[in-house]
Amino acid sequence: MNNRIIKKVTIFGTILMVLAVILIFSTNTIDQWLWMKDLNYVSVFTTMFSVRIILMVIGFLINFVLCYIVLKNIQNIYVNQMEIKEMKNIPPFFINAGVFLFSLLIGFTGLTLGDRWEVVLKYWKHQPFHIQDPFFAKDVSFYLFELPFYQMVLNALSGSIFFMLFISVFAMGFVLYHQKNRMAQIQLMVLVGIFGVLLSIKQFLKPYETLSTDRVSGFHRSVVEGLSYTDDLINIPKAYIMGVFILIITIVVLYAIYQAKWRMIAISIASFVVVAIIGQLASVVVQQFIVSPNEFEKEKPYLEHNLNWSRQAYGLDDIESIEHPGSQTFDADMVERNQITIDNIRINDARPLNEVYNQKQTFRTYYQFNDMDIDRYEIDGKYQQVFIGARELNTSDLPDQAQTWINQKLRYTHGYGVAMSHVNTIDSQGQPDYLIENIPPQGALEVTRPELYFGEEDYGDVIVGTKVDEFDYPDGENNQSTRFEGDSGIPLTGMQKLFYAWKDKSLRLLVSGQLTDDSRYLRTRNIIDRVDRIAPFFEYEKDPYLVIRDDGTLVWVIDAYLSAENYPYSSSYENDRNYIRNSVKVTVDAYTGDVHFYVVEEDEALLKTYQNMLPDLFTTDIPEDIQKHFRYPERLFGIQAEKYGTYHMSNLEVFYNREDVWQIPTEKYYDNDITMEPYYLTMKLQEEEKEEFVLTMPFTPRNRQNMIAWMGVRNDGDNYGDIFVYRFPKQKNVYGPQQIENRINQDSVISQELNLWSQGGSRAIRGNLITIPIEDTVIYVEPIYIESNNETALPEVKRIVVAYDDYIVMERTIEAAFERLLEQVKSGIPQVPVDDADEVEDPDELLSAEEKLEELAELFKEYEDALAEREWEQAASILRQIENELDLEE
Repeated sequence: MNNRIIKKVTIFGTILMVLAVILIFSTNTIDQWLWMKDLNYVSVFTTMFSVRIILMVIGFLINFVLCYIVLKNIQNIYVNQMEIKEMKNIPPFFINAGVFLFSLLIGFTGLTLGDRWEVVLKYWKHQPFHIQDPFFAKDVSFYLFELPFYQMVLNALSGSIFFMLFISVFAMGFVLYHQKNRMAQIQLMVLVGIFGVLLSIKQFLKPYETLSTDRVSGFHRSVVEGLSYTDDLINIPKAYIMGVFILIITIVVLYAIYQAKWRMIAISIASFVVVAIIGQLASVVVQQFIVSPNEFEKEKPYLEHNLNWSRQAYGLDDIESIEHPGSQTFDADMVERNQITIDNIRINDARPLNEVYNQKQTFRTYYQFNDMDIDRYEIDGKYQQVFIGARELNTSDLPDQAQTWINQKLRYTHGYGVAMSHVNTIDSQGQPDYLIENIPPQGALEVTRPELYFGEEDYGDVIVGTKVDEFDYPDGENNQSTRFEGDSGIPLTGMQKLFYAWKDKSLRLLVSGQLTDDSRYLRTRNIIDRVDRIAPFFEYEKDPYLVIRDDGTLVWVIDAYLSAENYPYSSSYENDRNYIRNSVKVTVDAYTGDVHFYVVEEDEALLKTYQNMLPDLFTTDIPEDIQKHFRYPERLFGIQAEKYGTYHMSNLEVFYNREDVWQIPTEKYYDNDITMEPYYLTMKLQEEEKEEFVLTMPFTPRNRQNMIAWMGVRNDGDNYGDIFVYRFPKQKNVYGPQQIENRINQDSVISQELNLWSQGGSRAIRGNLITIPIEDTVIYVEPIYIESNNETALPEVKRIVVAYDDYIVMERTIEAAFERLLEQVKSGIPQVPVDDADEVEDPDELLSAEEKLEELAELFKEYEDALAEREWEQAASILRQIENELDLEE
């Protein structure tokens, strides 16, 4: 009777455990299905889900069945054949239940195979690259799609078999050592045989792995990324030899088990270890004593593969290289010919500008601009580069008493509008010259749907279509309300309402009288999380940007990266990834949350593979008003620039010695030297008739400061993605960014004013130094910001520095700076740097200058005190007095 009760309890407990696992798993699955259904991506979900489930079932069954068979055989041997009394005294039910439950537990470990669904689908649906590697003559798709699948299968099977072999040896090895048992021998022989074959197959695949690693031994790395001299001479033959040797060892071990010759097994295993060590020593000896003394000659053919294939992997093989003379031909005619380029030079910097937007365009504490993005628009018939920022909602900044469920879920649901400003003009106070400002948005472009339900903020889930009017925007002392008019969101009716009340552990969701039959649940509103939830196999640009469409609606644009490992001969950029493309652009409607994955590089093989896998995910018909705002992504360009700094070299010996490595230069920001980031320019390229949007990056030689090259990628029209490089003469000094920064520090006039502004509680901020090739010469521009040290201070663009050749000027506007620069060039007399100034000055002049500095420092202190006391008029009056003292009025 007791055994019967225990049996029922065990069965019931097992059923409950299985149901609990299914329930936990199905909760997230149901939520994902409802969410993907709302976005019209059900087929994408079902494809990924079904393949995942099939793999989970396969993984579970393999581990469960293997473990169950092995344990049942052990049970049979111990109980029936060896007649162990202690085993016979245990009720069979307990033994059977233990075997079943342990097998079930091991079976659950096979569920992790479902995580490899992408590998399986890529293998099944892969598209060839039609590019063969130079050694094995295999298509690149073999290394990216087929080889990972074979490795996955072998690793999964060998891991399971090894575990079963371990259990068998642990359970039966001691017994077999003392007496023969045919069933035990057969079980061990089967497991050893399968395991040996799997290890042998893995060895036969190892030669292909040499094409994507620089590891040639346990102690050495080759100078070549990919197959090298040591791999060719030793490692590849060694892998084949080891594969055959493992099969021989397996046969010997099987014979030894059958004959119970345990010493033979030990000798076989020891011989395998010895041969493996000999193989490693052979690799070490060849690399150390044959390759290293004459490395370049030995590795020369393999270096060429590394050079050419790395260029292919990063899209560097079609770069147009242009010789730029770096001439000193700057004059008024050149300025006139390139006036649009000069008019679009950025004199605002996104970093301090974000502080200005957050103080002048938020209007309420719960609004926030995350960052400033750069784009281009046709405004009043002119092609203009602009800064644009989204005014997003951050409910965490609401007062504590307003942090209620209704406010967070039903009322405060969205941000509102955008702000936009010129990149190249400022107002009289050094603040942005706005193209769009205020709430509701007013300005040069019409915004017809300013509500931002989806954005970069870490938004929580909200419910729309309730009895509660949603807060829209502040209007003086009152607040305007609105109601969501879109059809997106998961309907909260019937079982779906009950489901989400249970899933979110929210009784309010179930019993609230504010919900109606029209209520809809907007979930996953952070746009990066949103697209990643749909397509988690892509990498995404961390800085999306907002676009105003022609109809006045707002849409977010996110760059998606397709990356891969195992591209032959290519060096990695992150972890083991050594191939990357930006073949997909993703948009998220800021109001409805609708998501589209647009194809922008149709012929790319990795993208074609994903299209074969998930055809309903992608869209090829791109709206024109979105496509014209596509930007070449900064992250991809940064990776390409970093790689091109090494892989631009064509001479193999120069490449081997890294004699001509280019590096990303540094610039001044605040008081620190930081590595430059890519920046967008609007400029006219050589031999082109009109200006265009270009992403750029200068280069300097390694450990040098002069500029050796300037890299750009075009963003407009049919030229999108075309990369070009201006190469400057090596025998001629073209100033690099850090040299210009140093010259700014050395200029007697500029440095004196910067030092003065940095006194009395203020600080001078050096903005982004922009390097602009104009025709056959180079111009440098840097904005200077002044910011008070108090918390409410606004950075102001105080001056613009413009440099060319040995000439450098600083003025209040870019127009004035270019006028003065032209005057200096025409006269042939540049400003005198501090180092070249007369060392002996009149003592009375020095005394007068010192007194003036003390007087100005006192005025600055009064200015700071007035700001701290919020005496704006007094502060403005003192500031004007300071400017008069400096004779800086226009």
